[in-house]
Amino acid sequence: MIDQKQFLLDLAKAKMPFGKYKDRFLIDLPEYYIVWYKNKGFPKGKLGLQMESVYELKLNGLEDLVRKLR
Repeated sequence: MIDQKQFLLDLAKAKMPFGKYKDRFLIDLPEYYIVWYKNKGFPKGKLGLQMESVYELKLNGLEDLVRKLR
């Protein structure tokens, strides 16, 4: 089982490891970029789970909660 508290703390500090937005915090990625990944398919593994979580947070207007954890 995933420790949700630790997952959110890790998500707050997670950065995009590649591409146009390399080194940008995942929570700060543009919404259109996250939606594009939602339609294309998120990467496998931890990064994919984090990006999917960012999608859900942005969808529900909760991204500021994660930003405050930084």
